[in-house]
Parts: sequence; structure tokens; C-alpha cells
Amino acid sequence: MLWIPIDRSLDIPLIRQVYQQIRERILNGDLQSEEKLPSTRELAFELKVSRNVILEAYDQLIAEGFLVTRRGSGTFVAKGTFLEKRVVPNHALNWRENKTDAANIIDFRSGLPALDLFPRKTWAKLSHAIWNDTSHSMFGYDLPEGRPELRQALARYLLKTRGVACHPEQIVITSGATQALTLVSRLLLSPNDTVIMEDPITNDIQTIFKTTGATIFPIPVDEYGIKTALLPENKKPKLIFITPSHQFPLGGTLPIQRRIQLIQYSRKTNCYLVEDDYDSEFRYEGPPVSSLQGLEPECVLYVGSFSKILSPALRIGYLVLPLQLIEESRRLKWFSDLHTPSVEQLILARFIDEGYLERHITRMKKVYKKRRDYLMHCIKTTFSNEVQVFGYSTGLHLIVEVTNFHFSKEKLKQIEQCGVKVYQVEEHTIEKDKHQNQLILGYGHLNQEEIKEGIARLHVALYK
Repeated sequence: MLWIPIDRSLDIPLIRQVYQQIRERILNGDLQSEEKLPSTRELAFELKVSRNVILEAYDQLIAEGFLVTRRGSGTFVAKGTFLEKRVVPNHALNWRENKTDAANIIDFRSGLPALDLFPRKTWAKLSHAIWNDTSHSMFGYDLPEGRPELRQALARYLLKTRGVACHPEQIVITSGATQALTLVSRLLLSPNDTVIMEDPITNDIQTIFKTTGATIFPIPVDEYGIKTALLPENKKPKLIFITPSHQFPLGGTLPIQRRIQLIQYSRKTNCYLVEDDYDSEFRYEGPPVSSLQGLEPECVLYVGSFSKILSPALRIGYLVLPLQLIEESRRLKWFSDLHTPSVEQLILARFIDEGYLERHITRMKKVYKKRRDYLMHCIKTTFSNEVQVFGYSTGLHLIVEVTNFHFSKEKLKQIEQCGVKVYQVEEHTIEKDKHQNQLILGYGHLNQEEIKEGIARLHVALYK
């Protein structure tokens, strides 16, 4: 008799329990090919379950090919159903364990907004209206370049706030800036092409462009951004990647003279400029600076997203393209994911058009400025003259430079063991060993109590 343990306390239905156990015994060879199984009536009586339970379990196993029935003979294990077990190396089973209590870690991660201040009620109200009022056609496949409502709203918003000169047809809606930059890399780059890039710059962006087989040519930055005087005369780059409004991670803002030099260089070498405008809305000394794209729309690809303005969970970004790249970019977007989710696009379009986005940015600038000022106060009072702070005029992070200090990986682990997580500038460098004493401290998502405690823990970790 086939004995199958049944546990009625489990959430797993009885049918599934019977099915899974017979299936497993067939796969591992306990029940061999051509072996006859008990009748459904016999097995139901033995297991004290309804016969329908056994019937449905057998039917599922027959449908999947594990069992066969023979008229007048019964139910048998099908041929070819034994699967030899693979020996799993021991190291594959050693799951990584996070030994630090994550709930007690104060994480100075950069680029993370205040998620608790997301405008939930407004978003829910607009979402309710969209779901109730929108045509049923919205629930079908959509345009790869994005909903026209959102592209039109974005074109107006970007011109007003960032000086971006574009028609809605030049905008492709993406699932965040990462997808936008991936599209750019596929659009412009081939193996062995040269990409000029600020150094340091986000490590993830370096990886995106390297995956095409392109070669990265780094240009160092100073307190104003990329050093345009160092642009190479003997190179023919396909593109130059820059963050002119708020250099990541060091925080400089590129002056007009260097912007003009970049444009002149791009004209001379016939290359594109890729402008990542990731968080420049949050500028605390004066209004946001205008985009580079507004100076030369035909050679600048402009990338933005709502991850830092609103929430990373929205996964909505955008790419503003020169006219000659529009069709190919739409084709690549279609092959990437068909289109970005339509409902969220319509909600965001209304959020922009009805003025909620600008009001949210105005509100959040006050919040982030207060948090930035408090972080700088805590650093000054805790560290005194042991550190320098810079890159704090814009965005959601600043840079701390510790005098005569080297942040090795081991030291960063020790800091985390003290309950605070910080990030090296060196992690984002192309040419190494030039920023070993600098940390990136993000503050947008931290309240004052967390900021104060985090800086106190950092000081203890550095000088205990």
C-alpha cells in the first residue's frame, strides 16, 4: 500500500499534498516506471480522505505525464519519469546572513527621498479618478514612447522649470533613469567606441556603458564639475556623459563657460552629450540652474526621473532626444518592455498638470534644506575641525572629507557594526585611490533624530 502522510493543519490543500508526494516519489525513483498505484477508492480509504481528493490528484499527475491509465488494468507510473538528483556543492547552501540588525542601522544612502512624505492622498484621489473616468482602451497595449498626456505635461513642465526645449514627440517615457541610460547605450554605442565620463561618477552608470563593449575615458572633476580643459584632442568619442546641474557625487555645478566648451567640443568631434539631471530641482541657494539641453537641443540627450522627486517605486523616467534619434529609440523601447505602465503615466500627467508636482517640490525643498542644515550642524559640532563638508548646495546628499583618513572596506564594515552605514566616494571612481578619505552622506530620508544619532555613531566608529 502507498502510504502518504496527510497533515490537515497545513494551509496546503489535501489534493496538493497527495499530488506533491506522489510526484516526488516518482521523480526520485521510489515509485518506478510501470509500477502500479492503488486504485483511487483504496487510497482514499487508506488515507481517510474523500475519493475526490485522490481522483483530482491522479488527474493532475496524468495530465503532467507522470501517470498513465490502462483500461481494465489500473493506473501506472509512466516511463521516463525518473530524474536523477544532482549533488549540490556545500558552498551553494551557505546562504549569506546579514549579521547586523538592519532595523537598528542608520543608513546614509544617497538619492533616497522622504518616502513617508509621499503625497499619498493626492495620488490616491487622482488614481481613483483615472480608474473611474478613463476609456477601456487604456487597458490594452500602449505606445512604446509613452502616453501622450504625460509627454505633453512633461514638455511644458521641463521648459518652465529646467529650460529644456523639446516637443512632446521628442520624449520617451521609461521605467526610471536606468532604463533611459540603457536605451542610450544601445542607441549610440558599439564595441570599442569611446565614452568620455566624469570621474567620479555613479558606478552603475559606468557599468551600463561598459556592457556595450565601449571604452571609458575618464575626465576628473573639481568643485565646478567636469574639467573641460582636459577633454582629449586625439579622441573621437561617441558620447560624453555629464551631470552638469549637480555633479554626482561631488556636487559641483558646471558654469556656462564649461558648458559652452562642452558644446563646442561635441560639434568638433561630432559626438552627443548625455545630460543626467537627477535631482537638480532641490537647489537650496537660488533657483535651479537651467539645463545644458536648452543650449544645444540637437546634440544633447536629456535624462530625468521621478525617483528622487517623488518615489523610486513609481519607476517612471524619461529621455528627451534629438530629432534624428526618435524613431530608433522608440523601436528599442518597444523591444525592451513594450511600454511603461499606462495607469501610472496618466496619474502622473494629471499630478503635473494640476500643479501638485510643483507644490510638492516647493514643500520638499523646505524639508530637505532643514535636514541638510541640521546634518551640517551635527557634523560641525561632533567633528569640529576634523572634517570638511562640500557639495551641499543641491540635492539629497553632501560630501564629508575626513583629514588624514583612509576608508578601506574593512573600516566601512567596522562603521556598520557600530550601527551606521556610509558610502565611499572611491566606490564611484574610475581612476582609483584619489578619494579614499571622502564619504557620501545622504539625508533626504532621515529625520533629525536619526541624523544626530547617525553622526554620533560615525564619530565613535572613526575614533574609538
